[in-house]
Amino acid sequence: MMKSVVFVDLPTYENMLPLAAGYMQAYAQNDPEIRAAYRFEIASFPAASDRERILKELISREADVYAIGCYLWNAKLVRWLQRELTARRPDAHLLLGGPQVMKNARRYLPEPVDNVYICNGEGEVTVHGLLAQLAQDQADLSLVPGLSFWAGGELVTTEPAPRINSLTEIPSPFLTGVFTESEYSFAIMETNRGCPFRCSFCYWGAATNDKVHKFEVERLKAELDWITDHGFAGIFIADANWGLAPRDVELSEYLVERKKLTGFPMMVNMAAAKNKPARMAEITEIFVRGGLMATQPISLQSLNDETLRLVDRKNIRQETYISLQQTLRSKGISSYIELIWPLPGESYATFKEGVTKLCRSDADTLIIYPQLLLNNTPMFSRQEEFGLQVEPAPSEVAEADVVVATNWVSREECRDGFWLYYAIHCLYNMRGLLLVSKYLDQQGVVSYGDLFASFADYLKAGDGDICRFFSRSIENLANYDLMNTGITAHMILSSHREEFDRLLFDFVREQEWWADPVARAAFELDLLVRPYVYREPFRLPSVGFREVEPEAVDDYAVELALPRHPALAALFEDGEALAEGDDAGTGRTVVRIDHRGRQKVPYMARRSLEHNANYCQGIVLRFREVLPTLSRTRTDQNPRT
Repeated sequence: MMKSVVFVDLPTYENMLPLAAGYMQAYAQNDPEIRAAYRFEIASFPAASDRERILKELISREADVYAIGCYLWNAKLVRWLQRELTARRPDAHLLLGGPQVMKNARRYLPEPVDNVYICNGEGEVTVHGLLAQLAQDQADLSLVPGLSFWAGGELVTTEPAPRINSLTEIPSPFLTGVFTESEYSFAIMETNRGCPFRCSFCYWGAATNDKVHKFEVERLKAELDWITDHGFAGIFIADANWGLAPRDVELSEYLVERKKLTGFPMMVNMAAAKNKPARMAEITEIFVRGGLMATQPISLQSLNDETLRLVDRKNIRQETYISLQQTLRSKGISSYIELIWPLPGESYATFKEGVTKLCRSDADTLIIYPQLLLNNTPMFSRQEEFGLQVEPAPSEVAEADVVVATNWVSREECRDGFWLYYAIHCLYNMRGLLLVSKYLDQQGVVSYGDLFASFADYLKAGDGDICRFFSRSIENLANYDLMNTGITAHMILSSHREEFDRLLFDFVREQEWWADPVARAAFELDLLVRPYVYREPFRLPSVGFREVEPEAVDDYAVELALPRHPALAALFEDGEALAEGDDAGTGRTVVRIDHRGRQKVPYMARRSLEHNANYCQGIVLRFREVLPTLSRTRTDQNPRT
């Protein structure tokens, strides 16, 4: 009688294709003896699903072996499932694998159990070896490479499994029938494995720092054929450094060809190659010009030289990132810069200085992640050296240790940095005071960083739903969740837009620079050009206008005459064109601000806040897709004096 194996995937989002499970199944069933002894299936549930429903479903599968992928976003859920499954299915075997549990058997198998195991490394070889032994009358687990297990009251760990250097050994789950008519809408694919960098905060390169091993191009094209033929809405290219190899340009062009032929996918996400700005700009432009929604991540993490040295990232050149961002901006393509707070060597002052530098380079969007102390990273072993203090994130599902202090940052300063990010997100990313901050910085009145810090202090003392949301998330460390970025966008660009207008107005009118009429005009323009994240009609802010006179022309557009001041027109990307008056130089340019946007959807009232926040999070990373268009319509010959 055949035994049953269930690969359990618990991703962060719904409808994500379980690539890792597919690889392990394809590798295992490629062995005729394994294929004859087992039947396979994959069970995928979003990690945020009802845990009792997940458990009930897994028990109903009556598997002999459950292989569960463990990551920080699902590790607490996995612990609970492990306890419940072993209690209710004591005859079944459980294999836990993934970066959260590997090489941590004593933490995840603290008590002797004879049917729960830990996979220490790539899963394919270890899963194959375990299934081969469990198919025998007398299993000898000591023969399974890369496995930890209890035997005779002792915790045993076998020799590591060798890395798979020839990826042709792994059959394609797309092309061998593992994935059939898909119930998933978002595909994941790898074109290589490995990372040449050793960033100490990251598991990826630290665990695989050697030659990057590649899948064959023809196989990858065949996989792209399968993905596009099956109508996947999106693809995530799960390489550590997409764009590292010249062939990535060829594969990007092929994906666009398939998009034109099949209509799919509609979007593509990737982790960008380091030190390849020209190639990455070329790839992102290929995607965007080919009709794919795409954005370019630029992973700086810090601009502080000492920090970059301490985290082994000194070999990644900052100037390459700045060059890439400016190239993309000139082509009208979205990008976002990633930072981490607080990394070793970084103080609140240096962090703020770095933010100012990035804003002066006209960065599109700054995404700042709280530092998480991840298992199996070099940073984990240097916790005492760096004085890293951590607190667990409040979750029944995830197992994230958030850094709340270092040798360079106190707990209070760390919280100040969290507040600073909310200020940056509101004023810069969401365009709350984008023009004001640029004007004040250019005039030497207040730097970007100092303005953001002042607004952060204002938020701390504020009332209302927005400030309370920020305060709760920082107090409870819920700000580690990327969902918070999407919720913030949902609130200040839609559901709480009027409250945010008032919050901004109350802040700016208390500042000394409010007496400057150009600063006031910049603020009023900020109110009018702040985008809408959903497709919804333009709403004229209720804050009184003194410097401009906006007039709605339809449901989505407004017109106004720009005050005549060179510094004001210079705040816009196309400022020279907007500043042009009549030949005599006496008129003012009339500008139309159109909020229709390119890629907006209506607010999904019947869907959950989490669903809408996921959409908003994606928009934040592709923010140019929703920015209003500004166009010069005519010259006002009777300007207000």
